[in-house]
This record gives sequence, C-alpha cells and structure tokens, in this order.
Amino acid sequence: MTNSAAKLPLDAYPATTMQTLRYNDMDPAGHVNNAVYSTLFEAGRVPILYDPSRQMPPAGSHFSIVKLTIDFRSELTWPGEVTIGTGVTRIGGSSVGLLQAIFNDGHCCATAENIVVLTDSTTRKSTALPDHARAWFETLLISGQA
Repeated sequence: MTNSAAKLPLDAYPATTMQTLRYNDMDPAGHVNNAVYSTLFEAGRVPILYDPSRQMPPAGSHFSIVKLTIDFRSELTWPGEVTIGTGVTRIGGSSVGLLQAIFNDGHCCATAENIVVLTDSTTRKSTALPDHARAWFETLLISGQA
C-alpha cells in the first residue's frame, strides 16, 4: 500500500461508520491492541457487503475476504470514537478491492487494503458479481480509482 492512502481525507471515502472504542480493546501497553484494528475495518466493510436493502450479498452467496493488509500509522487509546472510511478501488469479475482508513479526531491512525470475493455458498467457489452488485460498488469508487 502506498503512503498516498494515509493522505486521503475522511471525506474521500464514500462510506463511513462510527465505532466506540471499548476498555477491553486495550492491551498492557496502554493502547488499542493490533487485533482490534481488523475488527474495526470489518465494521466498516460489513454495511457495504451485507445490506439486505440492496440485495447484498446476492442470494445464495457470501463475501470471503482473501486479502487484508493493515498499515498501523499511529496508536489509538481508550476512551474514544473512531470513524472508519471505506471505498472501492477495483471491481473485478468476482472480486472487489477496498481501501479503508481509521480516523480518530480527524487523524488517520491506520489504513487497510482488502480484497473480497463473492463466493457461492453451496460450492464454496467464486462466482461472478451480478449487475446490481457492480452498480452498487461503482457508487462507492474512491475518486481516481478504476
């Protein structure tokens, strides 16, 4: 991931989700544990990938995460709230690339690159993104991404 992801402001991300940091998110070093970041990024992805009002995921399928790369940029501490920005960077035949960032008080604390694949729930194999899913993901493209 390039450092350019960390330079994107929160308003560059088409979707945002707020999360409250919990006391039990802390580790003995006094900051939010690294494993919690993955959970925060998941909280930003799920509203996009699992939205029944948009028939997401398409019937008989689910999304499988096949890549998650996190860059930790600064520590988070409790108490506090974070905003997770999420946007689409690439739409493939059965996969979608996502870029995410965690912001605390307007400061980017971590970024993540994700690839998710639409998976047939019966065969457990990748399946093509239907037109309605493509159309939804296109509305979430981060400006300048293709």
